[in-house]
Amino acid sequence: SHRVCEERGLPLWCGVVDAPAVEDGQLARRQPDHVVNRVAERIWAGPPHPVARRLREGDEVAGFTVLDTPGHSAGHVSYWRESDRTLILGDVLNGMNVMTGVPGLHEPPGFFTPDPGRNRESARRLAALEPELVCFGHGPPLRDPRKLRAFVAGLPA
Repeated sequence: SHRVCEERGLPLWCGVVDAPAVEDGQLARRQPDHVVNRVAERIWAGPPHPVARRLREGDEVAGFTVLDTPGHSAGHVSYWRESDRTLILGDVLNGMNVMTGVPGLHEPPGFFTPDPGRNRESARRLAALEPELVCFGHGPPLRDPRKLRAFVAGLPA
């Protein structure tokens, strides 16, 4: 985040709960203790960066409403635009297997998700919106709300 914001002159916005960890550079350390995360932290984690806006449930961003969707991180947020039923759900679910790149609905790997139970609650909440277009942090968009509902219905409690 730091490098992108610095090179592009962009402000950093994130969920209010994650903001302190972003600003002190500790967000990666909030992930489960797993060898993949220890390697990933060395590759992906950058220096701390100031948060220009702390997003909260109900905030508006470019016509989208911010939704608190904790689980993948404590302060994960998603974006919902009711007018055309578009959902940007980030990393609550993936539109592909992040290890193989094969398209399809998947939960994020457990080693990247500190609270899988809360993440599933967030997925159920988002599926109940019945979005027509779902955009993921990883994978192609989904335009079939039935597939999302069916996938979420099959998640463990």
